Amino acid sequence: MNISQSSYSSSSSSVNSASVATADPNVISSRRSADSSQTLASEPSRRWRDIFWLGVFLIQLVLMGCALTVLGLNRFKKTDRLNIDRYTQRFLENQRGLTENYWPLYALAGGVGTVLGWTWLLFLSSQANHMMKVAVHILTTYLAVISVLLFWMEQFFWGVAFAIGAVLQFLYVISVIDRLPFTMLVLQAAVKMVWSLREVMRVAYAFMLIMLLWMGIWSFGAAGVVASSIGDGGRWWLLVVLSISLFWTGAVLCNTVHVIVSGMVFLVLIHGGREASSMPPNSLMKSLRYAVTTSFGSICYGSLFTAAIRTLRWKIRGLRSKIGNNECLLCCVDFLFHLVETLVRFFNKYAYVQIAVSGKSFNHSARDAWELFQSTGVEALVAYDCSGAVLLMGTLLGGLITGTCSGIWTWIKYKDRVVMVGSTAMLMGMVLVGLAMVVVESAVTSIYICYAEDPLLIHRWDAEFFHQMSEMLHQRLQHRSSRAREVLTHHRFDNHTQETLPA
Repeated sequence: MNISQSSYSSSSSSVNSASVATADPNVISSRRSADSSQTLASEPSRRWRDIFWLGVFLIQLVLMGCALTVLGLNRFKKTDRLNIDRYTQRFLENQRGLTENYWPLYALAGGVGTVLGWTWLLFLSSQANHMMKVAVHILTTYLAVISVLLFWMEQFFWGVAFAIGAVLQFLYVISVIDRLPFTMLVLQAAVKMVWSLREVMRVAYAFMLIMLLWMGIWSFGAAGVVASSIGDGGRWWLLVVLSISLFWTGAVLCNTVHVIVSGMVFLVLIHGGREASSMPPNSLMKSLRYAVTTSFGSICYGSLFTAAIRTLRWKIRGLRSKIGNNECLLCCVDFLFHLVETLVRFFNKYAYVQIAVSGKSFNHSARDAWELFQSTGVEALVAYDCSGAVLLMGTLLGGLITGTCSGIWTWIKYKDRVVMVGSTAMLMGMVLVGLAMVVVESAVTSIYICYAEDPLLIHRWDAEFFHQMSEMLHQRLQHRSSRAREVLTHHRFDNHTQETLPA
């Protein structure tokens, strides 16, 4: 009881102090922005960070490339060309599929995913808000429809999985429905920033082409696995391993774009516009060079864990806000919540802005970003914002559309391979669409970091947006303060009741 009471007292005092600090933005100094400008202008030499994870990523990339080539060639134009089947006789099913039978199905997935990603970037300025709203409201229905189709195809396990996904998606949207107006406001501001930096969109196009080249090799090996004579269990295990590799590779490319775009947006906000005289020359190329050299190890490291931890945090936050007065369930969820919050301190997407600006290691950058948010009270605003979840919904929807297109073609030609091809094609679509979505997410993270560093940077860029953010921050800090007082009062009442009960 005493520990809980002291924690709530400290949280209440920190919230009150943060609200005082943010109550009048006009008195906040610009010392941090000045320091950042001087640091960026001097361009200190950067050290290579997280080299171990850079080595691990490159080694797995080389080994996976060799394995994919072997798996694809073994069934290319001839069954068991490399005589691999002799090592899998226990799982032999006498299948005579060829790599070229399934490779076009993955080519369709790559084409659809690329078209969806490029369409997103093309209509970013005019239709982005509508596309994000559609993604939020359509995803639940789409998951439910796919679940029904899977039941119709007698794929009961996957039908149940997609039905559970539809229910969880519906519950999450209901739990955060009141946050969506502010989320859309932040996303609109991010789109405005990105659209003023056309060169970062060209970076996204270029990285999508690089991802397509790797997917050509990956799908060649995956088609060889689907066509192999190994049993379904062996094929699924191989596809899971290949999918993990593709996910990590795609996340690394997405976060490389994240670092590049974050660096550009941060520089624009710090220097008051891209046309400012203090703006460093060749900023984009310098951000690109840092991202693919000294900071690439940090990107590889963060890409392994950040997405999973962030998704888990969204789900727990949504569940926590709708529990009500069920103290037993609330206690269990709070335990998970605090565990995830501890992980978020060392693995969060805001680290990529710090990596872009200062070239720190990933964990150091993540910790600095989170401490900055907590010390200024901006963490309350970050926790309320659902922009990352909305962009993830758009990515999932793009992946589902891609998987559906490949799945329908597979159903026409090879009915027993629908789920196998459709699920892996869905992952390909998510990676390609994610490369387009990450441009906006990068702007969002940079805006929050700059707002925490010095709110006047946002005021100088967009005064109306600044006032809307400040008003929402004030509301969230008041809400947290009132909740802390309510819980503290409840604890005091319980203690008083326990003391007077024996009497």
